Amino acid sequence: MEIKLKDIARLVGGKIKGDPEIIITGVNSLELAKKGEISFFADKRYRDFLKKTEASAIIVKEETELFDGSQIIVKDPVVSFVKVANLFYSPPRRYPGISDKAFIGKNVRIGKEVSIYPFVYIGDNVVIEDRVNIFPGTFIGDNVVIGEGTVIYPNVTILERTIIGKNCIIHSGTVIGSDGFGFVKDGSRNLKVPQMGYVQIDDDVEIGANCCIDRATYGKTWIKSGVKTDNMVHIAHNVTVGKNTIIVAQAGISGSVQIGDEVIIGGQVGIVDHIRIGNRVMIGPQSGVAKSIPDGKVFSGTPAMPHNLFLKSSVLIPKLPEMRERILQLEKRIKKIEERLKKEET
Repeated sequence: MEIKLKDIARLVGGKIKGDPEIIITGVNSLELAKKGEISFFADKRYRDFLKKTEASAIIVKEETELFDGSQIIVKDPVVSFVKVANLFYSPPRRYPGISDKAFIGKNVRIGKEVSIYPFVYIGDNVVIEDRVNIFPGTFIGDNVVIGEGTVIYPNVTILERTIIGKNCIIHSGTVIGSDGFGFVKDGSRNLKVPQMGYVQIDDDVEIGANCCIDRATYGKTWIKSGVKTDNMVHIAHNVTVGKNTIIVAQAGISGSVQIGDEVIIGGQVGIVDHIRIGNRVMIGPQSGVAKSIPDGKVFSGTPAMPHNLFLKSSVLIPKLPEMRERILQLEKRIKKIEERLKKEET
């Protein structure tokens, strides 16, 4: 694909410094870009790469003298670059139709331009809407609904009664609709609680590789529109994840947690069951969240606390051995003073 720089500037609403007729054939990082490619600069840490890059043009917030080529000046270089990258992005390869090596159950309704690769299993009473793309090794249980334009990569498991919206992306190895972790004690035995609910995933959701989203005990586990999860995220039964929330790798969310809209949950975060995380909350990596968090707060640490308090506490941790030693010395001195005062009194 080839596109003139002036057309790219028009797409992102930017102003050009340099030659607007330059032909752009691709996108790349500053470090790897070659002639004909466009990159972006938004972080001062990459100044050295900016000086050395071979890119034909860059997208920047402010004009820079560190780059001799053409520049597009925009309000947000990162967002603009993503828009440009989408021009050159090749969508996932599609199988031409429905493979005769796929298993299709009874009463399955399949829409237009659906791609189903070999070795896909589709159960009974499934609805697959237009332009869905299902890769090999995928298992789709009975009574599942998959919205139009959704892509399901290889070896995904979607168990019965799951509902998936439009334009979702489910990456390889993910399991949706597995039983929630529900047990009660019957003497010394662990008695399994039947998991009779389902999972609902709304439109424009992307689920990373090797994630697990459990079905609800009753009702539904609900992933609302625009949610993005990284790889290896666990979402337990009856959790609700609000719109446009981001969950980073290896986070674990316990049962019946209510997560608000536009939340950011860092890597390896653990959240205890039956609490509420408010709208636009940010939780730092490796935090352990044991209590509900109000709207708009930033929390870090284990147990999770307001981020500013966490920073102050973190600074003290390396000093604890020294502080302990000083306290011990002070205690000895106080003891000596007390003993002396006692002698003087007698």
